[in-house]
Amino acid sequence: MNKPLKRPSQARARFTVLAIYDGFVRIWRRDGWDRLTTRAVALETGISVGTLYEYFPNKLALLSGYVRHGMERLVAAIDGKAVAPPRMPWRERVRELVRLTCGVDAPELAWVHPRMLALEAEMAELKHHRRVQEELLAAWQRTLAACTDLPVFPSGELLQSLLLAVWGGRRYALLLEIDEAQARTWAAQMESICIAAIERSSDP
Repeated sequence: MNKPLKRPSQARARFTVLAIYDGFVRIWRRDGWDRLTTRAVALETGISVGTLYEYFPNKLALLSGYVRHGMERLVAAIDGKAVAPPRMPWRERVRELVRLTCGVDAPELAWVHPRMLALEAEMAELKHHRRVQEELLAAWQRTLAACTDLPVFPSGELLQSLLLAVWGGRRYALLLEIDEAQARTWAAQMESICIAAIERSSDP
């Protein structure tokens, strides 16, 4: 089974799972995916192997949980930095939204590695990809809904097209392992493209 066995509900359980994810990232960055084991993660975090197995029966299940955790952090960051601030001009909201979705210069987001994309087929089904797309689209809609100075709310079709362009571009850029300078240039261009598209949709 390549999925987490359960999701933490109590504060102590959430703290334990976050510690597991932190250890998971440290080992992957230090030793690589191939040398990462659930036992090594347990030792790294100072918890028992049995406790770890209560949540993650193997390392693919651990990766699946970590990817889900990363998506939750992304949506939370969008809500906190692009949706929640009052009186933020709409272009600034969109720039923040695109920056976070691109994952560029975004230390508040979970760490990712290109190998994660290669492993997706072993743990993610089409319904999981669709759920991610739906959650991100809802976050984009919330961001634009917070833009009280925007003359016209863009259509759902436009928002979905822009999201697919940004999110799909992020995944391909990750696969290509482009450097930081290239990533910043790409993200800045995506910000400009999204703002221009939304402005055009507001034209009478």
